[in-house]
Amino acid sequence: MKRKIQIEVGSLSQALDRFERSWERAAKTGARAAEVRLTFESLPLLLRNLTPARWALLEDQKRHGPLSINELARRLGRDYKNVHTDVSRLIEIGLAERGADQRVGVPWDIVTAEMKLAA
Repeated sequence: MKRKIQIEVGSLSQALDRFERSWERAAKTGARAAEVRLTFESLPLLLRNLTPARWALLEDQKRHGPLSINELARRLGRDYKNVHTDVSRLIEIGLAERGADQRVGVPWDIVTAEMKLAA
């Protein structure tokens, strides 16, 4: 089964409302939703966290499997410190994972993004 994460721009209250609906649905049916979402409060905040360099890093990790930060930096032709900073942030927001062997990988097969224009 493919693992999917939805990235979106929305308010904290919208995210909490979604969580509450999922919680209530699970309490009634006993079924847990397989939906995973990452919500940013604004497009500038999303773009600060998911830069083109970080996206390239995710793509390389997905293509080649879990790698050390040193190997990622070498493969991408980037400075180790910058890659370390990017990897740390991607782990922090849930788009990457560090294994027991300290290699970093991407658990997601599909990343989708949704940004609605406010009316």
